[in-house]
Amino acid sequence: MAVHVNRVALIGTGFVGSSYAFALLNQGVTEELVLIDLNKEKSEGDAMDLNHGLAFAPTRTKIWYGEYEDCKNADVVVLCAGANQKPGETRLDLVAKNLKIFKSIVDRVMVSGFDGIFIVATNPVDILSYAVWKYSGLHHSRVIGSGTILDTARFRYLLGEHFGVDTRNVHAYIIGEHGDTELPVWSHADIGGSPILDSVASDKDKLEEIFVNVRDAAYQIINRKGATYYGIAMGLVRLTKAILHNESSILTVSCYLNGEYDQRDVFIGVPAVVGSDGIKKVVELKLNEMENQQFAHSANVLKETMKPFFKG
Repeated sequence: MAVHVNRVALIGTGFVGSSYAFALLNQGVTEELVLIDLNKEKSEGDAMDLNHGLAFAPTRTKIWYGEYEDCKNADVVVLCAGANQKPGETRLDLVAKNLKIFKSIVDRVMVSGFDGIFIVATNPVDILSYAVWKYSGLHHSRVIGSGTILDTARFRYLLGEHFGVDTRNVHAYIIGEHGDTELPVWSHADIGGSPILDSVASDKDKLEEIFVNVRDAAYQIINRKGATYYGIAMGLVRLTKAILHNESSILTVSCYLNGEYDQRDVFIGVPAVVGSDGIKKVVELKLNEMENQQFAHSANVLKETMKPFFKG
């Protein structure tokens, strides 16, 4: 009887993709990792470099550079290809160029016979996740965007720094578009069960400053080093692990809404239960009036941006 071997296919070995591959190897999450890139020499070089570190890895991982045909037996295909956000650009500025790239990529993945789960990392991630769903023909639960997983991690880190608490003990979410219209869910933010807004250490102006630094973090990093990749790479590994290990973990990812939060036909960042079947359930937080308005605005910005590309 054949034994199933976990396989991850990574498409795009640029800054984010190669950082993801490195983090995946260091955490020993998958048994096989195939690297696919238009620049075959780059993906071959990455595979060689990663294999040379196997002696120091926690588990054995088979790593090679490959072709789209290798996606056939993959459990997860991670999409990191596409044009990067440049200084002065918003994530939504990338829509047209990356939609064209993604149509070609997804078509080739599906021709291979792929029947797993897509993870989308390329920006604008919410719109591209919607595109992957449309292009692939898979059920929407099997397309997951990185969404606000990194924004939430940034939020927890900065709150932890402010309150002097380990970031892993801060419970707070950023939801909405992974971009300028995202919002903090202050009504559900707590540390050790104590609501942050009720804390005597809470300074409303300081908390707003923390959120602004979360929202604008990518711009700050891009201006300093040209791109962001370490944080998102680790977030992608966390998401991959939740899928391959069927964890039923709650992560803030871009997923399809079909009535949840009073929204339909949009991929957007919300907490969701993630396991081996993809999105098992959308966690619908009870938002206050202001948060509901902000979330509706964020969803509408995405819908309006998509209109010219997905009519009907």
